[in-house]
Amino acid sequence: MKILFTAAEVVPFIKTGGLADVIGALPKALQEAGHDVRVVLPKYKDIPSCFTDQMTHLGAMEVPVGWRRQYGGIEYLIHEGMPVYFIDNEYYFSRDGVYGYPDDGERFAFLNRAVLDMLPLIEFLPDILHCHDWHTAMIPLLLKEHYQTNKAYGYIRTVYTIHNLLYQGIFPREVLGDLLGLPEYYFTADAVEYYGNVSFMKAGLVFADHVTTVSPTYAAEIRTPYYGYGMEGLLRSLGDRLSGIVNGIDAKLYNPLTDEDIYVKYRSSLAKKRQNKLALQQELGLPEQASIPLIGMVTRLVEPKGLDLMTRILDEWLNEDDVQFVLLGTGDNSYEEWFREAARRYPQKLSAQILFSDRLSRRIYAGSDLFLMPSRFEPCGISQLLALRYGSIPVVRETGGLNDTVHAYNEYTEEGNGFTFHDFNAHDLLYTLRRAVSFYEQAEIWESLVKTAMSGDYSWQQSARQYSEIYARLKTV
Repeated sequence: MKILFTAAEVVPFIKTGGLADVIGALPKALQEAGHDVRVVLPKYKDIPSCFTDQMTHLGAMEVPVGWRRQYGGIEYLIHEGMPVYFIDNEYYFSRDGVYGYPDDGERFAFLNRAVLDMLPLIEFLPDILHCHDWHTAMIPLLLKEHYQTNKAYGYIRTVYTIHNLLYQGIFPREVLGDLLGLPEYYFTADAVEYYGNVSFMKAGLVFADHVTTVSPTYAAEIRTPYYGYGMEGLLRSLGDRLSGIVNGIDAKLYNPLTDEDIYVKYRSSLAKKRQNKLALQQELGLPEQASIPLIGMVTRLVEPKGLDLMTRILDEWLNEDDVQFVLLGTGDNSYEEWFREAARRYPQKLSAQILFSDRLSRRIYAGSDLFLMPSRFEPCGISQLLALRYGSIPVVRETGGLNDTVHAYNEYTEEGNGFTFHDFNAHDLLYTLRRAVSFYEQAEIWESLVKTAMSGDYSWQQSARQYSEIYARLKTV
């Protein structure tokens, strides 16, 4: 089956979050399953020259953006056996970063139309066009409206994946005609209207042939008002047209036995993992003591990640408990400053690394004993899977994909791979952290927990099979 993935970011070319990891790994798993899979994304200024130097220019087109016609170049390379296309337009994409510009609506309207217009030029008409998050969510509607009389496009089926419902791509009503060339009759509650504006994401939900999201629990949660952000009614109406499929990780890319970025490579050796811990403590300027539990957190510093729980318990926790805590991430300035100041108060117990570093994140996974994710909501989460892969035991709130992938340790049955709490409550978190540390202090139990965590299958293979089944069903319709 021929499958084209399109998204705003893809590892290893450009990354701001977990979306890029998914699009970097899932197509490879589907390719290994025998599908003809290709990927398309914008050609950003920040894509490293080691990739841009490899690109071949395939051609150019004029892309309709409302009444305008904009240049759209098509660049191409094969990366690790995967064909990848890049949509080139310097006005839209030759900028620092990926998102956050006032004209993002226009930039991604261009991308949505360009992806469809490029298909004849690359001589690849997919059976499945798989779109991800709001940045490519208009494609199913554009396909219906602008290409319905084109027989070559008539066999294309669309799948749309929600990675985070919070970010919906909301823009003024004018984008409908001025940028997308769509008639006004789509500006209704049954189509793309969202509280007086246009929602890119809603277009994907309404017009895609199938909708997925990144975990079964999140698929259930977003059908409720608390998690639905005004879309819950629409999402409930989708019925079995909405599926939850948990994400995986690239098990080759994230492998403690071969990872060049960690201090000491290991398979399941607690002794070698302990060497990583001591080296991490040294690098961060924390006391080098193997016996002290080291808790890691790699996250965006934003409210949904549960940071308000951390600010409530941190002083009590670090004053009363013999632990070390390392935080890595950037985000809201208020959180960045709060944790910097806390690190000054607790220099022997807390290291706040307010930066983005893939290398340091891997060293935290390898060197920490416990890994913390107290999220208010978490559609799937990649970090807990990476932590498990590296033998750092997760402490998580039971929400979204955290609920599907981390199972509470039961000392009576000796089952489970982590520690969990249900309510979004600071002292439930503190109680769970202390419970986890109590088992860390029991060496035999802890060794068994770590080996259970590291023996789990967190790869994309099972998820790829589920996506393949959805694709196959759509082609029979």
